[in-house]
Amino acid sequence: MKNEDVKVTPYEVKGILTEQEYARLAKEFGIQPISQEILARMKKHTKELHFMLTRNIFFAQRDMAWLLDEYEKGNKFFLYTGRGPSGKTHIGHLLTWVFAKWLQDKFDCELWFQLTDDEKFMFRPNLSLEEVQKFTQDNILDVIALGFDPKKTHILIDTKHSGIMYPEAIKVAKKITFSTTKAVFGFTNETNIGSIFFTSMQAVPCFLPSVLKKKNIPCLIPLGIDQDPHFRIARDVLPKLGYYKPAIIHNKFMSGLKVFGGKMSTSDPDSTIWTTDTPEQVKAKIMKHAFSGGQGSIEEHRKLGGNPDVDVAYQWLYYFFEPDDKKIKKIHDDYKSGKLLTGELKSYLVEKINAFLKEHQKKREAAKKQVEKFIYKQ
Repeated sequence: MKNEDVKVTPYEVKGILTEQEYARLAKEFGIQPISQEILARMKKHTKELHFMLTRNIFFAQRDMAWLLDEYEKGNKFFLYTGRGPSGKTHIGHLLTWVFAKWLQDKFDCELWFQLTDDEKFMFRPNLSLEEVQKFTQDNILDVIALGFDPKKTHILIDTKHSGIMYPEAIKVAKKITFSTTKAVFGFTNETNIGSIFFTSMQAVPCFLPSVLKKKNIPCLIPLGIDQDPHFRIARDVLPKLGYYKPAIIHNKFMSGLKVFGGKMSTSDPDSTIWTTDTPEQVKAKIMKHAFSGGQGSIEEHRKLGGNPDVDVAYQWLYYFFEPDDKKIKKIHDDYKSGKLLTGELKSYLVEKINAFLKEHQKKREAAKKQVEKFIYKQ
């Protein structure tokens, strides 16, 4: 039965996203689980699997078997992901990008990274174009700081690269009816026409490298499941234009701090950690706001144990900050048995986050001198 309190669209995510909800969304969207066969085929090429795959954080897919078929024929794929720059970058945004970096390294492929400044301007009435473009430049630093190969990474900014993107976008737009966008996105007669057109721009990086190189190149899109509707439309349209359907690999969301299973919110700074937060801010947010699966007192916790399945500190370690499987299992078991206290678990997460951010912020500062290496030259 559908939980009416849960809503997942490219423009709104609300409600508590449990494993059952992810299974329901996969069925509703028509996407498939990542099978053991697909994982084995990936491992044949990568030699090891990213923990986000083995832990089912990347949990669903479209056409991964076909993509691997093409790869094994020698038809290498490119990656496409992106960011809607409506604010600063938080930890949740990094999850998809870190995985994309692993794919780039393991499959030696190009990444096309789209910053949809036009989208955020049209969909966020409270944001001016100048504000969105300021966030765009800020977000770019976080992308570069993750260590993508500048020779194989091409950043597209919709308003900056409209000269190369718009001619392709109108070819897509000509194949999409208003009734389709209404059905998929819930648009109404009050929706501005820029928003109605936007999915055509988001489709362009799926096939732009094929246009530029004058040959059909497979595309793989790592993305949060909320973005799938854009590419359901793109997958319907692109074969009509003579291009491959993009393959997709979907990730779950990292939980917001305050409520297990809730998405991080840019409008609530206490629900997440920003990449620019200080060690003191990180500690204060985690210790005060991270939802606990522990008991009401130390005595009860020692006796009854905690519930790591709903504890946000544990979930953040599982999703991002503790890649070591042996360590994460020990943390899980110790917390469940009551040996590890909630305060100790939160303190360990604070250490892991601050260690990560210390390095990330250094690389972020250095990225200010590298931006032009990554912006696609038209």
